[in-house]
Parts: sequence; C-alpha cells; structure tokens
Amino acid sequence: MATTRTAHTVWHGNLVEGKGAVTFDSSGIGEQPVSWPSRAEQANGKTSPEELIAAAHSSCFSMALSHGLTQAGTPPTQLTTQADVTFQPGTGITGIHLTVEGTVEGVDEDTFVAAAEEAKKNCPVSQALTGTTITLTAKLS
Repeated sequence: MATTRTAHTVWHGNLVEGKGAVTFDSSGIGEQPVSWPSRAEQANGKTSPEELIAAAHSSCFSMALSHGLTQAGTPPTQLTTQADVTFQPGTGITGIHLTVEGTVEGVDEDTFVAAAEEAKKNCPVSQALTGTTITLTAKLS
C-alpha cells in the first residue's frame, strides 16, 4: 500500500530577510523555523531544506542498509549514519556525503562496504536525488 507524508511551510517576506516555519503534518511532531541565513550562513537554531534532506537521507539509508544486511542473514546491532548535504548559494545542492559506522556480527569490512554501497544505490531517497553526486564512507565499529 502506498503512503503519502505531508509537510507544509508558511513563509513571510523576501528570501534574504524573510523567515518561515515548516510543519510536519503527517507525524504531528511540530514545526521548525527556517530562514535564508540558516541555509547559506549559520544555522542559529533554525533548519534548512538541506538539513531536512540530510535527515531524510540518513534515516532512509540506515533502513535500507539494515534491510540488506538482515536479508543476507547478518542483521546489524547498530548503524550510525550521517548525511552531509552541501549547498552552494547560486548553484544549489552540490553533493551529499553519507558516512556510516556499523556494528554487525559475522561480516568483514569489505562485505559491509559492499552492503552500504548497495543501500546507497537502492535507498528511495537516494533514488529521488538522482542527478546529485552521492558519496559514501562506510566502516565497521
């Protein structure tokens, strides 16, 4: 069964001096303030579209890697994934780097890296971001 998740943003003012808030409608977890400075300068307690993409990508990748390892008979004990989304004003998102460290019994480093590469390729968020360079560093704990 397909699912649809919803969020909405209310923005006030122009791009540079304006501000807004993104509300997570589906989950009901609240809202987060967004601004141009949080995107192009310092976060200062506000989020950005790129941070939201990083959150989506790190969680999706972790789920995909967990699934792949479990399917291979070696479920992970723990995966810690960081997604770094680079934004260049005037250009856009220039790349995403995923870093994952995992605790997985019964696999060696090469097997873990191969599973991580497969997860990077098949994670639905990675697929949605086709056209963006996505790199990966993977290692066992």
